[in-house]
Amino acid sequence: MDQIAPNLPGTAASRPRHKWEKHYPADVDWGMPMATGAVSALIDDAAAAWPNKPALEYRDRVLTYGELGRMVDRMAAGFLRDGLGQGRTVALFLPNTPWHTVCFFAALKAGARLVHLSPLDAPRELAHKMTDSGADVVITTDLGGLAVGASKFVDMGLARLLLVGADGYWGGSDAPAPEYGEKIRHLEDILSDDLPAAWPAIDPEQIALLQYTGGTTGMPKGAMLSHRNLTAATSIYMSWRDESTPVPGSQKTIAVLPMFHVYALGVILLLTVAEGSEMLLRPRFDVQTTLRDISEKRATSFPAVPTMLIAILSEPGADKCDFSSLKMVGSGGAPMPHEVSQQVETMFHRRLRSGWGMTETAAAGSRIPANVEMRAGLIGVPLPNIEMRIVSLADPAQVLGVNEVGEIAIRGPNIFSGYWNQPELNRQSFVDGFFLTGDIGTMDEDGLFTIVDRKKRMIISGGFNVYPSMIENAIYEHPDVEEAIVIGIADEYRGEAAKAFIKMKAGREHLTLEALRDFLRDKLGRHELPTALEIRESLPKSPVGKLLANVLADEERQKKK
Repeated sequence: MDQIAPNLPGTAASRPRHKWEKHYPADVDWGMPMATGAVSALIDDAAAAWPNKPALEYRDRVLTYGELGRMVDRMAAGFLRDGLGQGRTVALFLPNTPWHTVCFFAALKAGARLVHLSPLDAPRELAHKMTDSGADVVITTDLGGLAVGASKFVDMGLARLLLVGADGYWGGSDAPAPEYGEKIRHLEDILSDDLPAAWPAIDPEQIALLQYTGGTTGMPKGAMLSHRNLTAATSIYMSWRDESTPVPGSQKTIAVLPMFHVYALGVILLLTVAEGSEMLLRPRFDVQTTLRDISEKRATSFPAVPTMLIAILSEPGADKCDFSSLKMVGSGGAPMPHEVSQQVETMFHRRLRSGWGMTETAAAGSRIPANVEMRAGLIGVPLPNIEMRIVSLADPAQVLGVNEVGEIAIRGPNIFSGYWNQPELNRQSFVDGFFLTGDIGTMDEDGLFTIVDRKKRMIISGGFNVYPSMIENAIYEHPDVEEAIVIGIADEYRGEAAKAFIKMKAGREHLTLEALRDFLRDKLGRHELPTALEIRESLPKSPVGKLLANVLADEERQKKK
């Protein structure tokens, strides 16, 4: 891989210093070179360096790096044979199974770009991602009957080909599957032993992944993440070493966070492969399975979202589990209530690792150093090679001073190049090379960043982004609804959840929460369905008639107090 370093004048000793560097571990330098290149080189290097080391364990079957590397090569050769290489977009509609790991690296090695589809997405979101990205091939599995649902992509003309990986290949039981034929084929049939004499040359600036992220208006938009972005983020994670960091290659990581989410993709899949560690790959979260992975399989690392940690805290007898093997417990994907983080640290006997990142930053952003006292909203310091600053909400070209509240802006080799098919939005999203994150925060005199609010009304529920306007648009499809506002409210399990405020049309029947959720089930993902409903005679408006969500949000905060 290529070595990159920030474009700063002079040597490391003479380069400008940042306030936040005082919190860095002794052996970590902000300007240290980072290795970047093709994402597939991560698995190639791992297979060559550690052919006999366990790469992943799934259903008690262990796959070594040598075996995984050979399977990636065979799948990539099959993709090339079938024309799924340079210039093609392939969609992965997969939970955490070895098929995801194999196909993710194989498609990128063949030169294709990828799109992650989430099983939690509503049908209209899935259709949008397919048409917007140009993906016409979908890879899925028969696990949980997922392939039957995915066959609709073919039926609707959204995909010309559906490739279905059998979960039975990895020790699973027979599962419902669509009728195979010319347009729906077995993924195993793609594997080829006829490897090319030379693999396609991959430009690190080439788009590797269109990772869709929602907006407060409209449909989700595809963040263009290049091979360089993803490998830079991996190198950035690897560069942060302190006294609590396990020896590289020694980790056994619980891989239960969904790989279609950028957080899990970065901190589990790519980082684990780059370091030559092992993944305990799990298709879904289950408290008892996780506890067994820790106490019996001696997992050393558990990256999680707050809802998982809350579920473990609530499990009777969980505090009796032997957590001694764990070296790292991390929380990301959603804000963690300060009180809950203290309970987690008490149970696991470990400092909870957390920080901040976004889809647009390939997950890497900031880290809370071990020598910093935790507080509400703290996201810590920028990781090496990353710069962050606070800019004016009115004029993002104006950089604000210490403890002034503004928008967090960020730049670095991991930052995406922009949104797919969104030229005007891209012009608005970057100022002086810094990406405007939409998060409102401050930087104190020591260079520590804190998020105080979100510029947009995004709700983070169980680690997933939920966008109020999309819910409102779906609610407005109900024939009895006149007006609707959706806000985020505190939820003990999910962190946040959606609450709908509705004004009914005159003379229409009262709407219950259950009836509303039933109406929305085919329009929204399960994580987007409102968990609370309030019917009102009127909703707050501005003098010009704009519905005011902030008024209702303030009311809910006062109720909580």
